[in-house]
Formats: sequence, structure tokens, C-alpha cells
Amino acid sequence: MSNTKETVLEINLPHLTHNFNYLKSKVKSSVKILAVVKASGYGSDAVVMAKHLEKIGADYFAVAYTSEGILLREAGIKTPILVLHPQPVNFQKLVEYQLEPSLYSSRTLEEFIATITSLNQKNFPVHIKFNSGLNRIGFSENDVDHITEQLRKTDTIKIASLLSHLAASEDHNEREFTLRQINSFKKAAKQLSAKLGYTPILHQSNTSGILNYPEAHFDMVRTGIGLYGYGNEAKFDNELKPVAALKSVISQIHELKPGESLGYNRAFKAAVFTKTATIPIGHADGISRQYGNKKGFVTIKNKPANILGNVCMDMIMVDITDIDCHEGDEVIIFDETTSASKIAEQSGTISYELLTAISPRVKRVIIDKN
Repeated sequence: MSNTKETVLEINLPHLTHNFNYLKSKVKSSVKILAVVKASGYGSDAVVMAKHLEKIGADYFAVAYTSEGILLREAGIKTPILVLHPQPVNFQKLVEYQLEPSLYSSRTLEEFIATITSLNQKNFPVHIKFNSGLNRIGFSENDVDHITEQLRKTDTIKIASLLSHLAASEDHNEREFTLRQINSFKKAAKQLSAKLGYTPILHQSNTSGILNYPEAHFDMVRTGIGLYGYGNEAKFDNELKPVAALKSVISQIHELKPGESLGYNRAFKAAVFTKTATIPIGHADGISRQYGNKKGFVTIKNKPANILGNVCMDMIMVDITDIDCHEGDEVIIFDETTSASKIAEQSGTISYELLTAISPRVKRVIIDKN
């Protein structure tokens, strides 16, 4: 009998350990592992994730924004934390909490040097990001001389790493493009390292880069979605274990006669006798409206139940006409068996979006034993 009595997100730490060890097995022992815990640990709990990953040997953490790094520091995390997309307005706080910025443009480099100079710091670790083809943020290969020129003016910062980001490492049809990205990064890193007189840590691989491109492992690899149990490919998904399981319960059961409607805007109208279950989770919890009108489903008694009508703010209604279930029974939105990637794919999105959308109001339940 299930212990689920309300909507909860179960976070399975043994699964996290399994995924970490699996990904670590794909790189040489000398290669560092940077664990990405941005977006509340991909929708789970960043502090819980980071504390466990620190315990099992993560070498670095990465977050998107300064506020996420501050949260980890205030929770007692000591491991180095890279801020991937810092904004200059937060540079002083970033330094105060001993976070390490990824500097990706002339503006961020010059403003960070100005900030760190005003704080009388020396050799503060920074990371230089190169744009090798994603065309989102990052210096170009042609910026190497400018970066060097700025560094020669000051001893306030020291480059801890050079990084770039692969755009399509999960897509085997884009192998030629990915190899061009790798070569572009190698060229920029070689040029800058020669001018620096030392070689910082190099890292470019994301989860799919770890799994598909050993030539891009360099000195460190970054993994986000892989830690949480998804490998962007069926054969790797089978080796990983989803860390998060979203569960709820049936609040009430209704019977609709032909012609009766359900939900806002009467988006579902019963053509035949239809039995429905109302579940206490909605778009305010992370189940967006795109999952409504039979585009998404939940699992009840090991059977799929399509979401009917429009997703409400706090509730969804599902079709249980052919399912023998009762009020109070457990409902699985996603778990190890019915993964978030499967639910997301059916609704035209990706696991990243579904996972990171889970609202803070959903109760987190930590599972720390197999």
C-alpha cells in the first residue's frame, strides 16, 4: 500500500550516487567532475543535491546565477562554485561569498576587474568562456589578444579555467558540427594558454559530451541532466536512474454522462460515459497547460490515465474509465518507471523543462536508503 497522501516530489539520493559513479566511470580518473546544480538542482533541491554530491566527491559545482551560489554557501557548501552567467550588478556579492565567475565578454571582464580591484583582492579565480558555436554567450577566438591585454594590466584575477559549451552533443547527425566546436575551443584555449604562460583547467563537455565525445573530456567535465537520471538517449537513460519522482493522490472521482463537460472553458465534453479523477496538482505546481487535453498523462494502478480538459492552477482531471481505482489512491506523474522524458516527449517538450518547472510548494521527500 502506498504511503503517498499528498502531492510530493521524492528525491532519491542513492540514485544520485549511482548516476554520479556511472558518469565518473566514463572519464579518466584524472578528469574532474563539475556537478551542475542550477535551477534548484534541476527542480529537486539544490542544497540537498550539493551536500550529497560534495560528500561523494564532486570537484566543482556550477550554478547559473549568483543568488544560487549564495544559497549553497549559506548552507555550508565549501566546494568551489562556478557561476555560469553572472550579472555585473552582483559582482560584489559574488566575491563576498567566494563564488567564481564565468566571464564571457569584454564588458564582464572589465567590470569584474574594476570590482575586484576596488575590493583589494589578488589572484581571484575567474573562468573565461569561449563561444565555439552555440552563439549564446562567450568570447570569440579573435578576443584572445584583448583578454591577454586586460590581464596584463592587473594581478587581481587569475584564470582558473577556460570553458565552452557544446550545442548538439546528443545529436549524432550533428557530429561534424560538434567536432568543429571542439577544435575551435582547442584552438582558442591553446592560444590563450600560450600567452598566459600556464594552462588553466579546460572543460567543454556536458552530459552528452561525456557520453559521446571522449575527445572533449579535457581536464574537467560538466554534468547536469545526467546526474538527475537522463542521458538524452535511450541507451544511456537505461543506465541512469531518475532521482526525482513526482507523486500525488486522487482527491475525488466523478462520473460524466454523454454531453456533460469538465473543467474550465468546458474543454472536455464526454461523448460516452466517462469516469474521471481529480488530482491536487496543476500549473502552479509545474504541470503546464500544454499537458492538458490528452497531451499528457499520469499513471494510476500501472495504467496510463490521460489528462482531460485544461490543466487548472491547482488541479488536473484524468480519465479513469478503464482503471479500477478509488479516492485516496496514489497517482504517479513521473518516476523511475514512467520517466519525465517520456511524459515530456508526448507533450512536445523535454525532460529539462518538466523537471525544472516543479514548484517550491510541492513537498520534497528525501530518500536516503535503497
